[in-house]
Amino acid sequence: MEAQLAQLIVNGIAVGSIIALAAVGLTLTYGILRLANFAHGDFMTLGAYLTLLANTIGVNIWLSIILGAIGTVAGMLLSEKLLWSPMRDRRATSTTLIIISIGLALFIRNGIILIWGGSNRDYNLPVSPAIPILGLRVPQNQLLVMFLAVLAILALHLLLQNTKIGKAMRAVADNIDLARVSGINVDRVVIWTWVIAGSLTAVGGSMYGLITAVRPNMGWFLILPMFASVILGGIGNPYGAIAAALVIGITQEVSTPWLGSQYKQGVGLFIMILVLLLRPKGLFKGTI
Repeated sequence: MEAQLAQLIVNGIAVGSIIALAAVGLTLTYGILRLANFAHGDFMTLGAYLTLLANTIGVNIWLSIILGAIGTVAGMLLSEKLLWSPMRDRRATSTTLIIISIGLALFIRNGIILIWGGSNRDYNLPVSPAIPILGLRVPQNQLLVMFLAVLAILALHLLLQNTKIGKAMRAVADNIDLARVSGINVDRVVIWTWVIAGSLTAVGGSMYGLITAVRPNMGWFLILPMFASVILGGIGNPYGAIAAALVIGITQEVSTPWLGSQYKQGVGLFIMILVLLLRPKGLFKGTI
């Protein structure tokens, strides 16, 4: 039983790392752009499929992940140009933006099904044996996912704390009007927000494909844990989203022996509700 619990915790950390990457992108777009983007999960799926496309034509998996991230960022920037920027100019309400994002999610998902079909796909990789660690047998892909997640999160931390654009992003998240008056190029910050969010989300999707299978609804099934992580960690706070994603990922996986895998998402949402009853603003302070 102890070995099974330890194995489930490792699985939860791997899943939580993936949710964390996507949730960071989601919380950045909300904190800076005030956009609750329900298409975020489907952009995650798009990143996985673009990685699959590059990998199946013979491109190295690492380069495939980079190409998948570039393609996903391009898709997000296109949506910014065609949808979100015009909507901000027209001062669209949050309800309107949510409805548009749901429509965008359906468009991306059905486009993926049209091109790749609805069946599960796998990357063109050799089968890697599990590595024995402290009595557990941990798949190499799970270790890789956790390692890449740590690298991506450290890179994000350095960017937000030590670069000019990172400081500008924090200023815009605090008060966009004051940031604009202070001389900050808000349009440039918006572009960088999509670049960072798209990169992290695509990498998360590609890594999720490594430990499961690439399928059209993979991102949609993770959108609720993503939003739960954003809300639980404090809206707009990337570090809070990371911590909350790990809590949700571990809780979901540990609950499966008792409740079954079909209820594990409900467990994560239940944890979110319990915490918010005690701390309505989440575990951490909101904004970057």
